[in-house]
Amino acid sequence: MDFRAIGMGLIFALIWSSAFTSARMIVEAAPPLYALVLRFGLAGLIGVAIAKALGQHWKFSAKQWRGILIFGTCQNAIYLGLNFIAMQTVEAGLAAIIASSMPLLVATANWAFFRETLPKLGIFGLIAGFAGVALIMSQRLTGGADVMGLALCVIAAVALTIATLAVRSASASGGNVIMTVGLQMAVGSIVLVPFALIFETPEFDMSQRLFWAFTYTTLAPGLLATWIWFLLVARIGATRAATFHFLNPFFGVAIAAALLGEKLSLADIIGVAIIAGGILAVQLARVTPTAPSS
Repeated sequence: MDFRAIGMGLIFALIWSSAFTSARMIVEAAPPLYALVLRFGLAGLIGVAIAKALGQHWKFSAKQWRGILIFGTCQNAIYLGLNFIAMQTVEAGLAAIIASSMPLLVATANWAFFRETLPKLGIFGLIAGFAGVALIMSQRLTGGADVMGLALCVIAAVALTIATLAVRSASASGGNVIMTVGLQMAVGSIVLVPFALIFETPEFDMSQRLFWAFTYTTLAPGLLATWIWFLLVARIGATRAATFHFLNPFFGVAIAAALLGEKLSLADIIGVAIIAGGILAVQLARVTPTAPSS
């Protein structure tokens, strides 16, 4: 792994983790599904426009379109939709911690359903990682955390796992990375429109805080981080790229504490450290000298 890949991975992890804090700011002042419809719609238009200006096209194969639809639906509509709803009652740091369990879920799915061999280090990492998540969730539930909100975060993490397993077909689009990202955003917006119309009232508490949080979330986690992720996967492979997810628990709780003033208990700190160590162990176990690059 070269220095450029390391830099890309660090930037991706930082931006991805910050999305939970900006999302929390948004749902405090706007209906979550309408906010996402607008976010994905704008991001999709911007992404497609930039891609067309660069000469990219949307003439994808059936497999690539299937990947775009799956990724756009699972990550953008289901994962982020459920997370935005949950963060009306769940703190940003806790949502980030649950979402950070995604590499553990991916490794478990690969081992259980796709018969991927997982060395002892990886098995230990899975056990440790899930134990860390259980520690934090049990401590938060005892402290009065919203059960429904936590359940939505868990379901969202499962949807993100499915999206990640589909990333290879979604990113196999040659030089049309920005077009792929833009179309995935458009898919998320379209899927969420009927749910927003049925379940929400379009009432927004307009403020500079909402404007900047919405703008940042649309451009940085929405377009930039996704673009960086696909470039990183193309450069070093999905397995090696996923190693950087071990930073997400740290970044997620740190940013939420710094910008939102969310408090951390000793159990939270210990749990985050255990989860990060578990994720790192799993990914290092999967990255072997004889393993394929993607």
